[in-house]
Amino acid sequence: MCRNIKVLHNFAPPAYDDEIEAAALQYVRKVSGATKPSQANQAAFDDAVREVAAATAKLLDSLVTTAPPKNREEEAAKAKERSQKRFASA
Repeated sequence: MCRNIKVLHNFAPPAYDDEIEAAALQYVRKVSGATKPSQANQAAFDDAVREVAAATAKLLDSLVTTAPPKNREEEAAKAKERSQKRFASA
């Protein structure tokens, strides 16, 4: 899985449209092998991003859980701490 794609499920408030779009864009970039498609492929690339974003939104709306929603600020702080530990100078 792409490292840049973040978990979007079970947050309060729910995932924003721009977060879903960013995840879809990262996915399509990874699958296509192109960060910026050629002009000939731009329409297909954009269509794929829209379709993946729609499927992602549908999936997130359909998922159920009994776990309490995660807090965005707490999760961001945890991620920052993990990153600092991972990339700390030895």
